[in-house]
Amino acid sequence: MPTLPIAHAVLIEGPDAIAFAHSQFSSQVTALENRRWQFSSWLDAQGRVRNLFHLARLSDEQLLVILRGGRASDFIDALRRFVFRSRVRLSVVEGSLAGGPVMAMHEVEAGNDVIRLGCETHSLLLGANVHDAYQWQLQQLHDGWPWLPDNAVNELLPPALSLHRLGAVAVDKGCYPGQEIVARLHYRGGNKRHLHLVALSKHMDEGTMLKCEEREFVRLLNVAINAERIEALAVMSDEAVAQFTSDGKCISDENVDVTLLNTWPA
Repeated sequence: MPTLPIAHAVLIEGPDAIAFAHSQFSSQVTALENRRWQFSSWLDAQGRVRNLFHLARLSDEQLLVILRGGRASDFIDALRRFVFRSRVRLSVVEGSLAGGPVMAMHEVEAGNDVIRLGCETHSLLLGANVHDAYQWQLQQLHDGWPWLPDNAVNELLPPALSLHRLGAVAVDKGCYPGQEIVARLHYRGGNKRHLHLVALSKHMDEGTMLKCEEREFVRLLNVAINAERIEALAVMSDEAVAQFTSDGKCISDENVDVTLLNTWPA
């Protein structure tokens, strides 16, 4: 049986948990109802994505963060510096991630030491004794749900990861780290990098940077095997996309055939 991925999850709890998360994270945390989840992110002051995650509201004073890249301990160490006098406790949640049966989008269920997040075509399970029988990673790849490799942390702006589409950033809420950059890109434009689904002629590590004519071409995020084809979510500039031929193909300097399969808006 293949080894399940370790969950990097964090519990935020206390009387000020919701207000604290709302002031730090880029989504509409206060609008999140109990037993529901949303995509969210934590940005730096320059608007770059430090962390991308599922944010589940377990109760009036409990939020669960399941990171899509990065380490729970690093997340807590960085976030704790902003707690100040807020009545908030941060702790690591141990467990593994697995895929489960179909469950309505954004629903949250907890029971038998397993937390289930509904993802429409499947569910995401967090627990110590979960079992994986679903191709959830490939499904999320096709849905355009990115995971951040270590070398992409603090590197990419929300539009490059299609976070507006996922509801992970809001432009109609109060101040949070990076909010001014988010608003400027949303209202004035200027974003020139977008999220794409590509097929590769050979397996490449997540986080790999492919070049074309010695210039940045493709930044690979999560990579998965689909039958006999290697597929990946990738960030590319609009200039790089223009280099693809009419059949959606291009060859990198590393001699990797890249085929463009899908593109998502900011």
